[in-house]
Amino acid sequence: MKIGEQLRNLRIASDLTQEELAARSDLTKGFISQLERDQTSISVDSLLDILQVLNVKVTDFFAEEPEDSIVFSENQRTALAEAGVRSFQLLIPGGTNRRMEPALVELAPGEKTESFQPFQGEEFGLVLQGIITVHFGTQSARARSGECFYFEAARDHYIENTGKRVAKLLWMTTPPMF
Repeated sequence: MKIGEQLRNLRIASDLTQEELAARSDLTKGFISQLERDQTSISVDSLLDILQVLNVKVTDFFAEEPEDSIVFSENQRTALAEAGVRSFQLLIPGGTNRRMEPALVELAPGEKTESFQPFQGEEFGLVLQGIITVHFGTQSARARSGECFYFEAARDHYIENTGKRVAKLLWMTTPPMF
């Protein structure tokens, strides 16, 4: 396994420069450059820091999954600690290497996601259970179970559970952002 090449591919897929990755993982740009060219070795602590920035589990990084995997089990999900949200799970391992990133989100009544800044991409959601309100810039729209939403992410936005029971939704972004 070429660790440097794999890290470079993950960094590029995450749309980060070497300098940005270095700053976020408390390393130097020169070290990241040498690492990606397999000219130096890396400590376990530094590798863990980089993988955390790239949102990749250590087990996923070293897993030798076939490239043609099309089905992913529940135990391959990554739970994110999202403030104000009951549950936020990334459904596909290595989402930073993909063009879209699906997540399963659960919100208790009154809970809402953080407000996301505008970015160049698109978002889609399917409400599986409950009622949510999608706040998009100055607009707000309700969506009930079975309804979906779609928008280009050109404005600040967040999702809020405005119902009386737990809301569950499938939320996808392209490019990956979580």
